[in-house]
Amino acid sequence: MATSLEKSYEVGGIRMARPFRALRLGHFGFNYKDSAAALRFYADLLGLAVSDEEDFAPVLGVADKNPKEHIGYFLRLGPDHHNFVLFPYECFAMSGRPMKPGWETISHMAWQVGTLREVTDARRWVREQQMPVIRQGRDACGSNYQFYFNDPDSFPNELYYGMDQIGWDGASRPFSMIDFSGVPLPDGPIGGDFPDVVVALRRVDPREGLHVREFGPAKFDVSGVMLPRPFRVLRGGPIRLFVKDVAAATAFYRDTIGLSVTETIRFDGQDCAFLRANTEHHTVALYPENFRDALGFEPGSKLMSYGLQLGNYRQLVDAVAFLKAQGVRIEYRPPELFPGIDYSAFAIDPDGHAIQLYYYMEQIGWDGRPRPPSARRKVDNAHWPDALDALEDTFLGPVFQGPIG
Repeated sequence: MATSLEKSYEVGGIRMARPFRALRLGHFGFNYKDSAAALRFYADLLGLAVSDEEDFAPVLGVADKNPKEHIGYFLRLGPDHHNFVLFPYECFAMSGRPMKPGWETISHMAWQVGTLREVTDARRWVREQQMPVIRQGRDACGSNYQFYFNDPDSFPNELYYGMDQIGWDGASRPFSMIDFSGVPLPDGPIGGDFPDVVVALRRVDPREGLHVREFGPAKFDVSGVMLPRPFRVLRGGPIRLFVKDVAAATAFYRDTIGLSVTETIRFDGQDCAFLRANTEHHTVALYPENFRDALGFEPGSKLMSYGLQLGNYRQLVDAVAFLKAQGVRIEYRPPELFPGIDYSAFAIDPDGHAIQLYYYMEQIGWDGRPRPPSARRKVDNAHWPDALDALEDTFLGPVFQGPIG
């Protein structure tokens, strides 16, 4: 159903077309088939820290026949409790819950808003648009308040408020500290979180929440810090999707989620759309479904790729060499498909998903205009230079607060 933008809503004293503002892509999830292989790829090779583990068998009502394959892993890039989640595919398949074709190995994408009232008002607004809310409440891992609803291709989108922050000790909030199971999304104001934490700390050891895997020997100098790999992932996204109808999907992410269309391109005679949540060139990219096989991406999947931004160009070059040496398949795609990013490479995970590694994202200013194509850096995937000249927005965008290791 087309979303009406005629009403005006007040969001923190600002009149807007919807009662919330999606500020950024918060996290993204896969349904994995092999936990050991997935953890080696994302934690040991790419360096994402494990912040939590959760057994989904009791959550989904599944008999615990293979406990290791029922564990979900929450991974983070910085202080957010999680930016990336590995859900147990076997457990979800055994639960009998329906999985839409093409989404079997993809869980959801999550958009962060600024206040709890935006989440509760957004839930009401989404229902007014005749879109079903498919899940809501408070998450045990990360403690965020959220609800889910689907895009035109049945891909779940989450709007959430609040996320536990992981500090210098690397410990998450233990499950024994506060039980969030069955906590509904509220209809009105709630009490603050910290008073409950203070009470819980009197009876719970917070170190129960430490789940970080061994880092391995720190043997690479990464911009002055010794790390186990010659790069550091700083940011997640963008997400690239294959969709049935680019125009319909664009309308959803523009009119319902509230993203801004930065740019559209024609590739091989068809339209592709690029939308942003904040100052980045794009957070979501939409491509015709028939591009998947023609470009050699994972057969049957709705996902073209998920992006991970590295600290700089030198780290990107070193990451490609490091991952190749570890037996990871590295692929390249036509740079015309990725306006706003210049040099990038795709690392293929054990389930065949493409993870786009890049170092630079074009930033959009107050006028909303992207850089003209004629002013962008020309990319030759066959010959990466040793160093690059700076662009006006090189190193701009969200700042990673560190430390990187």
